[in-house]
Amino acid sequence: MANTKTGDPAVDTFLKGYSPQVREIAVKAREVILSVMPDAAEKVYPGWKVIQYATGADMKSVFAAISPQRERVNLGLANGVGLPDPEGLLEGTGVGIRHIKLASPEAAVAPAVRELVRGALQATTNGA
Repeated sequence: MANTKTGDPAVDTFLKGYSPQVREIAVKAREVILSVMPDAAEKVYPGWKVIQYATGADMKSVFAAISPQRERVNLGLANGVGLPDPEGLLEGTGVGIRHIKLASPEAAVAPAVRELVRGALQATTNGA
């Protein structure tokens, strides 16, 4: 049985509206983010359909965001534009933010994804 629960009532309530597969991908992406920064500030924004992860309380400290979609999860990374991306996972055309389209739980836990999350965290803490 897939793990589709996090133990955080706000996150679990938010993810209830998505399919079990999308919930599982989101939970795996969350585990990766929290493995890189266990004390990350986690905030659910139901209206924006996103869960944000930050090093502090202000928007400048946000380094990652989980955005569930109908069939996948987008993992947004602040300062993603400057990250090394040898596997070509990052997508987007914004000024700074890039995202990874996660289509499976396995994709969410790939070592390259963890490295990109770590890079986004470092770029944010270094004030990129």
